[in-house]
Amino acid sequence: MIDIKACPLWLYRLLPFLRWWPNVTPLTFKADTVAALTGAMIVLPQAVAFATIAGLPPEYGLYAAMVPAIVGALWGSSWHLVSGPTTAISIVVFASISPLAEPGSPQFIGLVLTLTFLAGLIQLGMGLARLGALVNFISHTVIIGFTAGAAILIAASQIKNFFGLTIPRGAHFHEVLIHFGSHFTDSQPWVVAVGVATLVSGILAKRYTPKLPYMIVAMVVGSVVGAIINGKFGADQTGIRTVGAMVASFPPLSKPDFSLTAIKQTLFPAMIIAILALTEAVAIARSVAIKSDQRIDSNQEFIGQGLSNIAGSFFSGYASSGSFNRSGVNYASGAKTPLAAALSAVFLLLIVLLVAPLAAYLPVASMAAILFIVAWSLIDFHHISEIIKLHKRESVVLAITFFGTLVDLEKGIFVGILVSLIFYLYRTSQPSIRELAPLKSEIDDPRRKFVRAAADAPSCPQMAMLRLEGSVFFGAVEHVQQQLRNVDEYDPQKKHVIIFSRAINFIDLAGAEMLSKEAARRQRMGGGLYLVGVQPSFYGMLNRGGHAEEVGRENIFDNKGEAIQAIYPRLDGDICRSCTARIFHECQHALPDGTPREPAD
Repeated sequence: MIDIKACPLWLYRLLPFLRWWPNVTPLTFKADTVAALTGAMIVLPQAVAFATIAGLPPEYGLYAAMVPAIVGALWGSSWHLVSGPTTAISIVVFASISPLAEPGSPQFIGLVLTLTFLAGLIQLGMGLARLGALVNFISHTVIIGFTAGAAILIAASQIKNFFGLTIPRGAHFHEVLIHFGSHFTDSQPWVVAVGVATLVSGILAKRYTPKLPYMIVAMVVGSVVGAIINGKFGADQTGIRTVGAMVASFPPLSKPDFSLTAIKQTLFPAMIIAILALTEAVAIARSVAIKSDQRIDSNQEFIGQGLSNIAGSFFSGYASSGSFNRSGVNYASGAKTPLAAALSAVFLLLIVLLVAPLAAYLPVASMAAILFIVAWSLIDFHHISEIIKLHKRESVVLAITFFGTLVDLEKGIFVGILVSLIFYLYRTSQPSIRELAPLKSEIDDPRRKFVRAAADAPSCPQMAMLRLEGSVFFGAVEHVQQQLRNVDEYDPQKKHVIIFSRAINFIDLAGAEMLSKEAARRQRMGGGLYLVGVQPSFYGMLNRGGHAEEVGRENIFDNKGEAIQAIYPRLDGDICRSCTARIFHECQHALPDGTPREPAD
């Protein structure tokens, strides 16, 4: 028997599921099985609908929910992410390929498979290139806003099924609400009754019988109620639609169209789908990870998504991503390991092969009710309230992401990311610059304790002492330069400036050039620019570009005490003679030239 814990690192990278496999126990296997069965039932009507949206035969939606889900679970990093067909990807697939071939035709299917393969190849390449750090720019607030917006969209998409209304396919969120409001009186009462029975039973089961899988309870109750009503009044009178019998078939092997023409036609759409799918998958994985307290490896997630699409293209699946519905259901159903996502694909296959006719008794309204519960649980009301109360800028990001997602699912998260990056760049372009002063009560302390200078505190008339916190890069150069110039513009006698640099975490070429120019300017004024506590990376940038020589190596110090001792003799003795501040130990008893001075009053 192989000792998994003793496996070399390269084997973990090649087979990442070895990391969590030891966590599988009889208890977790039971929980994963229940979650997998629930997820398999959920995906039945969704997969058919998504395939129809994508312009493909209905069975292709089922195929896309099988092999990609298994591969994504085994080679991804999320415990709960379930790969498969999604609304956004389905829409993009149809929009990309429908101008090139007749939807549903063999040529259309071949181009879709090529598109899927190329998208997976791009995703795999990005993962192997360690570009997963790109998703670190997706802030927590963006994820919360995107999750809430997507949850509302999930609920909105089920309004027609819950109330038995006819709403045009592809209608935007506001169009759905307008249509619902104007046609509410057309709701079919028996359909609503089944939906309400399912919704109420699901809520009660979730609250009062937490050990039972409330979604399965709700499905059973909804199916029984629907069967009784249809049996008494007839399906034609009640309007209660069911999922219907599924096609019983293994995912057949398929071959993408690898002709040069097909690759040229699908390469650019594949790039768009690859980026969109990765953004959705990682955002969903991170949003669920927040609830499950798990760390997501974005690079591994890229690899998992890439491999799932590549594999899917050879098993009649079309482009897949992380599914919001199925991932939310997977987590809410109590899944403990990624085995649940893999098992859901196996159960889906078994259902399709063995008990597909039973799906004919599951009302579509019951599925809608269950998705209402899932959508509600995805909205993080606690953090939304906290952000709105305490963080104004984050509230703007939250609102823009939320409403952007409602307007356009695939663009909403990109808009939120863009706005959050703008705010981030704005903050980093204005690093904190605070004036410091020695602590008066410890003026003789050799450690030279400095604190933030009070507005009315005495200060050296010739020298400003500034603490700079942040990054001095090209975007912050103008701000830092203006703050340094403000020192002598407000007080021309302050020709010397000390910058306490220990909190400068990054500096680029533009920042180094700015400091060297500022040093030269102050030297022409008869003063100087001094750097204290320079970090190795900071000094390395100054040294590589020759800027350390321009600033002056004699003006770069390791600590405050060394700096003050070296700078004090360079000050103007006439100004020091009349100065009453005497905030340094050096100026208590002698002038800069060493001449004894009168004791301070």
